[in-house]
Amino acid sequence: MPLLARLHDQARRTLDPVHYDFFAGGAGQEAALSENERAFRRYALLPRVLRGSARRDLAVTLLGDRASMPVVVAPTAFHRLAHPEGERATARAAAAAGTVLIASMAATTAIGEVTAAARSVSADAAVWFQLYLQPDPEVTPALVRRAERAGCSALVVTADSPVFGRRERDRRNGFDDLPPGLAAENMRDLPGAPPGRPRAIGMSPALSWHDLDRLRRLTRLPIVLKGVLHPADVPLALDTGVDALIVSNHGGRQLDAAPATVAALPAIAEAAAGRLPLLLDGGVRRGSDVAVALALGATAVGIGRPVLWGLAAAGQAGVGQVLEALRDEFDHVLALCGGARPADLTRDQVTVRDPGGEPS
Repeated sequence: MPLLARLHDQARRTLDPVHYDFFAGGAGQEAALSENERAFRRYALLPRVLRGSARRDLAVTLLGDRASMPVVVAPTAFHRLAHPEGERATARAAAAAGTVLIASMAATTAIGEVTAAARSVSADAAVWFQLYLQPDPEVTPALVRRAERAGCSALVVTADSPVFGRRERDRRNGFDDLPPGLAAENMRDLPGAPPGRPRAIGMSPALSWHDLDRLRRLTRLPIVLKGVLHPADVPLALDTGVDALIVSNHGGRQLDAAPATVAALPAIAEAAAGRLPLLLDGGVRRGSDVAVALALGATAVGIGRPVLWGLAAAGQAGVGQVLEALRDEFDHVLALCGGARPADLTRDQVTVRDPGGEPS
């Protein structure tokens, strides 16, 4: 059994079933959730041969931050449900792997403590802060300043959540709040927060490109827009001064009718035409998935649930195992495809399998 599958099984045995369902579940009937992984199986890679490269360099540069491989840690909430060390353990593992951590606004560890944990391993560890634009106009600036003070090097604005996704597993389990002793720590001490308690994270369908434009004027940090699936949104993002995009359907946790992210990627890449970096998350489980995404136009991919399974199974060491397994698998696939670096993977190396599973 592959390492990631073993860690998943161990995490499932370790976690409270309610918390496992929170991490594992998706919206509605979980069609988007399952399709994220299944869609990768519909692609095959056409290797190039005799290209004369004995060694590979997997590193990529993302908004000025160096990542030792084109795999970053995607933002996921509530890591202390998975392990007592929570986001600190994840941050240390990401820093040890030399890759970017995108810390969730809904983390159970404050962002300053997350960046400190990462930099206890590597002084130049890169941490980005995931941000939901807040309906209260005073709250978003306060969160931005908090991320800046913590030393975050980019903001990742999740834009696919005008309302909260309907997650049937959480509804059945009655999971609507964290257990005592845990909280969304980044939401403490904000304008309007109850004394000694965090604010709730707000969502609003009234938020618009104007709100993103206000954020652009508020900070000099690079802004990454997460949740883009329609190519018509690419020029709007460029007009607003966005620095990178993440093709994402929120891990299948928002719109259950959304397409798999890897299926949406080619049209987004065509619309972007190389004018800004593209990342992708959702369904990445193997080194070949990384290679397919890069060949279709991504600069890097993000992984979410595999990190949580590693964290639940073995803490920092488990997260490190996940990252190193994907590094090793991607390096192997890159060699087999005739590449020396991630940019060597090109669109003509991707083909589609027929329904019987054979390349066509």
